[in-house]
Amino acid sequence: MDIESAKQRLSCELQSRQGVPRYSAKFVFAPYRICPLGAHIDHQLGPVTAMAIDHGILLAYAPSADREVRLRSLDYPGEVRFGLDSPGEPLAGDWGDYARGAVRALTKCGHKLNHGLVGVISGPWSEGGLGSSAAVGVAYLMAIEEVNGLNVTAVSNVMLDQDIETDYLGLRNGILDQSGSLLSRKNHLTLIDCSTASHEMIPAPDSTSSWSILIAFSGLNKALVGTNYNRRVAECAAAARILLDAAGRSEETPLLGRVRDIEYAKYKEKLPAELARRAEHFFSEVERVRSGVEAWKKGDLHGFGELMTASGASSISNYECGCQPLIDLYEVMVQGDGVYGARFSGAGFRGCCVALVGGAKAADMVDSMHRAYAERQPELAAKAFVVVCESDDGARWLSEDNTPSAA
Repeated sequence: MDIESAKQRLSCELQSRQGVPRYSAKFVFAPYRICPLGAHIDHQLGPVTAMAIDHGILLAYAPSADREVRLRSLDYPGEVRFGLDSPGEPLAGDWGDYARGAVRALTKCGHKLNHGLVGVISGPWSEGGLGSSAAVGVAYLMAIEEVNGLNVTAVSNVMLDQDIETDYLGLRNGILDQSGSLLSRKNHLTLIDCSTASHEMIPAPDSTSSWSILIAFSGLNKALVGTNYNRRVAECAAAARILLDAAGRSEETPLLGRVRDIEYAKYKEKLPAELARRAEHFFSEVERVRSGVEAWKKGDLHGFGELMTASGASSISNYECGCQPLIDLYEVMVQGDGVYGARFSGAGFRGCCVALVGGAKAADMVDSMHRAYAERQPELAAKAFVVVCESDDGARWLSEDNTPSAA
C-alpha cells in the first residue's frame, strides 16, 4: 500500500469535501492483520497468533469546530453525521456504525469527549478475512482520542474496539483482530493470550530465510453478520457447558478456554458429534499454536507452515466453516510451489486465504495461483486476485512527512 499517495488523495478529499486546509490534516493508519495460527479460538479464550500487514485503513481528519462528527468515505457513498452526545443505534450495516460505536465505547468507559472531528476514510479489500472492520474501529478510536487529548494505551484500545463489535454491533468475537492491528511489530509474530489479554512479541530469528505473505481473494463479498459465525461461537459454548458440567464446575462461564486439558480428555465422549468436532478444533488448534510458536522461534518456517495448513484442514473438517470457493482457494494455495503453509484468513464464509511463502517465490506465484483458482471457480475469477504483502508495525499516527508515531 502506497501510504504517501493515499495520504495525498485523502487530504485533497478532506479539503474539497470538508473544507479542511491540507496542511491541517492529520492521519492515522490502522493495518489489517493475518492470523497464521489460532483460527476461531479467540472467542473461547484460546491463544492466537497475529501479524499486521502493510495494507489497511487510512483516515485523514481534523478537529471540528463543534461537537459533531462528519465523515466521508472513498469507498462508500454518502456522509455520516452525528453528535457526540447522541451517536445513535447501529444502522444495519451502515458504514458509519464503527464511528458511532467508537464514540459509544469511549463515553461508556468514562472518557470525556469535547471535540468532534471531520474526516475522510479509505481502505482496500473490504471483502473480509483480514480484520478490516476492527481496523476501521481502531482508526476512529485513535482519531477521536487525539482530537480530545486522551492518552489511551494500545492495550486499552484493544478492549474498546472489541466493545464496538460485541456490545454495539452484536458480533460475538474475541480480541484477535484488534490485537493484531494495534500491537503487531514488523517481522514479529504476536502471541496473544486471550484468557488474560496479554501478549508477547516474538521476533523472526536472524537465521530465518526471507519470507512474504501471499493473500488470495476469492471474489466473494458476503457480510460476516448473517453467516454461521455467531452460530459457531454458540456451539463452542454449548460444548464447554457440557464439559464443565461433567467436571463439576457448572459455575464456570461456558467457554472452551475454561476447560482443562485433562477434563476434555476425560469427558469429551459426552459431546454429541457436532459439538465434539468444535471442541476437537479448539483443543487441537491450541496445540498447533504452542507448537507453531516453538517452530517460529527456531526459524523453522517449514514446520510452522505445516501447522498453518493443518489449521486450515481442521477449520474445514472440525469447525466446519468455509464455503466451496474458499476451500478451492485453500487447496490451490497449499499446492503452490514455495508455499510453507496456508489457511483461511477469517472464517472462510467469504474473503480470502493467506499463505506464508518463500520470498523469492512470492511474485512468481501471483499469476499461476489465480489461473489455478479460475479453473475451479470461473464465475468468480474476474473479481478474484492475489497480492504479495509484508509484515508491518501496528496502528499509528502519521506525520505530514509520513514518520510513524506509535499508538
